[in-house]
Formats: sequence, C-alpha cells, structure tokens
Amino acid sequence: MVGGEAAAAVEELISGVRRATDFAEQFRSYSESEKQWKARMEFILRHLPDYRDPPDGGGRLDQLLSLSMVWANHLFLGCSYNKDLLDKVMEMADGIEVEDLPQFTTRSKLMKKVMNYTLWIFQQCTFKCDFAYSLFFSAD
Repeated sequence: MVGGEAAAAVEELISGVRRATDFAEQFRSYSESEKQWKARMEFILRHLPDYRDPPDGGGRLDQLLSLSMVWANHLFLGCSYNKDLLDKVMEMADGIEVEDLPQFTTRSKLMKKVMNYTLWIFQQCTFKCDFAYSLFFSAD
C-alpha cells in the first residue's frame, strides 16, 4: 500500500498548489499580461506563508501584494523606487526567472546622451566657424 499512500500524497500536494493558485488569482490586475501575472503570482506564492494575515488583521497580505506590484512595476514598466525598497523586493524575487524583459533607459543616461550630442554639435559649429573665419580673414 506504499504506492497508494504516495499517490495520495502527490494528489494532496497538487490540490494544495491548485488552491494556492486559485487564491492568488483574485489579485491579478486586468491590465497584467499573462507573462507579468505568472511572474508576480510566483512572487506572491513564494512569500504567501510569511505574509498571511493574523486572525486580528494586520494587513500582512496587503504588504505582500504591494511588494509584488513594486517588483513587477520595476521589472516590466521601468518604475524606480527607493533603493532600500528595491533591494528588498529584488532579494525576495531572487531565483524567479522572467524571460524577454524590456530594456529601459534611465533619465540620467538620456541626459548624458543629450549632453554628449549637444557638445558634439557645439564642437562642429566651432570648427566650421573657425574654418570660415580663416577663409575670410587669413593673415596673408
């Protein structure tokens, strides 16, 4: 009967996973793609045991859902948050694999590109002005 007990244990495990997945499904945002939701649901399910609300309330589940949104918004939308908060959610998400993430350019990187381009234009104009001046006012 060991085989029957193992099968029952596997069935119980599968049933528990289904219940947890069904429970988490209520927190899906209508705007989340399937890829975003799967990643965020994994984040939620991974930490759900640590964030269950105590019988007297306390909002631990709300905190977990907020942390999951911070992580997803950072990953998929490029939102930035306080360094300590980002460090926390990135540590919590360690090991969650998400493929084909979008690439974002930060404001500081954009500004650096703009400044480099502006400097390049200035150098080009200065060179042309110097060249034009030398044509008209040569020292012969």
